[in-house]
Amino acid sequence: MKLFSSRADRRRGIAAAVGVAVLAVGLYVLVSRYAGFLTDSEALRTWLDQFGVFAPIVFIGIQALQVIVAPIPGQVVALVAGYLFGPLAGTVYSLTGVLIGSAVAFSLSKRYGRSFVEKVIHEDVIERFDGFVDTVGIPGLFAFVIIPGLPDDAICFLSGLTKWSLPTFIAVIAVGRLPAYVLTVYAGGELASGRFLSAMALVALVVAASAVGYYKQDAVRDLVERLEPRLPF
Repeated sequence: MKLFSSRADRRRGIAAAVGVAVLAVGLYVLVSRYAGFLTDSEALRTWLDQFGVFAPIVFIGIQALQVIVAPIPGQVVALVAGYLFGPLAGTVYSLTGVLIGSAVAFSLSKRYGRSFVEKVIHEDVIERFDGFVDTVGIPGLFAFVIIPGLPDDAICFLSGLTKWSLPTFIAVIAVGRLPAYVLTVYAGGELASGRFLSAMALVALVVAASAVGYYKQDAVRDLVERLEPRLPF
């Protein structure tokens, strides 16, 4: 993969990065001024109610945007999904939004190339995980994304620079992200039902796993790189 392979590629990447930056700023202003209730489940439920049958679509859009722009942690949105829609529907809506956002991030990278990715992802993340994404293969990617707390949104952008197809990538993301989202959404459903102890226990489990994943990113990366060649598939 060449760095800035052509001037046209560079121009397209810069234009795309500017577009994403404008979208990010606009979303941030919208969230901070008009939707601060994203951390208030009751206020969010009231706000979504005004959309009637379109409320799930609006929620899916919020979940998709957090992957691309990332102003809101995905697990927080998943917790709210369980509170608002229940465990089953909340999981479906939350995972659908995540897959849409992941597909958009992957496709943008595939379309605009490395120059675009370098504009939207911190250089430290690229330096640590670029080669990893390109060499571990599909089983390695699955082992990586199943652990919460790792930079999986950044991995979506970096994966677009590989030769992987979109359907294959989405299948891995769907299966890999499902366990953490099921637990988080279920915890939201428990909160809505007033079962606070079980909800907090589930949230604590996800938070602990996320903390380990976050602080041990390099160790997890190295372990996956060592194990992937030994996998029988």
